[in-house]
Amino acid sequence: MTMQYRRFGRTELQMPVFSCGGMRYQFKWQDVPEWQIPKDNQQNLEATIRRAVEVGINHIETARGYGTSEVQLGRILPTFPRERLIVQTKISPTSDSKEFQRTFDKSLANLKLDYVDLLGIHGINTPELLHDSVRPGGCVDVARQLQAQGKVRFLGFSTHGPTDVIVKTIETNQFDYVNLHWYYINQLNWAAIEAATRHDMGVFIISPSDKGGMLYKPPRKLVELCKPLSPMVFNDLFCLSHPQVHTLSLGASRPTDFDEHLKAVELLDRASEILPPILVRLEEEAIAILGEDWAKTWHVGLPKPEETPGGLNIRVILWLRNLAVAYDMIEYGKMRYNMLGNASHWFPGNKADRVRGLDLRQCLRESPHADKIPTLLEDAHQLLGGQEVKRLSQQ
Repeated sequence: MTMQYRRFGRTELQMPVFSCGGMRYQFKWQDVPEWQIPKDNQQNLEATIRRAVEVGINHIETARGYGTSEVQLGRILPTFPRERLIVQTKISPTSDSKEFQRTFDKSLANLKLDYVDLLGIHGINTPELLHDSVRPGGCVDVARQLQAQGKVRFLGFSTHGPTDVIVKTIETNQFDYVNLHWYYINQLNWAAIEAATRHDMGVFIISPSDKGGMLYKPPRKLVELCKPLSPMVFNDLFCLSHPQVHTLSLGASRPTDFDEHLKAVELLDRASEILPPILVRLEEEAIAILGEDWAKTWHVGLPKPEETPGGLNIRVILWLRNLAVAYDMIEYGKMRYNMLGNASHWFPGNKADRVRGLDLRQCLRESPHADKIPTLLEDAHQLLGGQEVKRLSQQ
């Protein structure tokens, strides 16, 4: 297997089609003194990084918000020839640009490097956070100074925000690359990928195997529909069959986590013959179970959470119900659904637990399915409701 590389937009970096994401192998989500990090945890992290580099995955991606990840990487990254690695960290935007600067300094010290290749502003999810980033004297201006000092090569941003906020951020033309969500089960952000392509930006897909469907433990039905590929390899191939996409993040927690994904690299040249029959099967199954009219138009005219009584995230709730009903993706649906209401701007809006008391007629006036949506929201809550779930970083 030979790793494939793609030009990462205007950075001109040769980016491997897979990146080694740094949020699943670290010891803790909070900073702790180095001596508290168990030896076996550190050894596993180092073995994971060595395996990544060995198979050609030389893009190592982390964030200040990933607890001990940076400090632990600081013990292994300096042992490689620096020019062989592409290192990215991410810093959350803040209205206090001095704080942004201090946080970056801490990241660089943790990583024990003289510079990072890629600095991402972490989580431009709302218009306010975009403003904090690009206003005069804001986070982008600090990043420009860091570039002038040789501490940062290229500037990007990561986002879990709505497509319109992502497109607005791209159109400021202040960023060289974007980390965003886009995969088979959620293609909503394609307009943002097109905008990034127009601006010649690098495109990095966040969490294709976890947020993309918990594909490391797929339901049997999805396994059958994706044959002869595993759901994970199917999704990798689906994403990478679009040349506008440059790299997919693999949140490896041990050295063997790359193995299944590497199968996709060998199949890339044949994606145009392998994918169509699987895509047809998946679509036909959704239509057979959900009905053609619903399968093709369910998303039309749905309000945003802030326009909905009770702050319901109607779009996400119906989407998760579709996946659960059509593909038996119930475990994934529960994991995402029960995060609604406690993940702030990272995953906004509320669950449908109180839908009975709400009048949704006004906010659903643009939807062709307005009459049946309240019942389907109740059904989704019955199917997916349960123990509330926190984001990993909140645990």
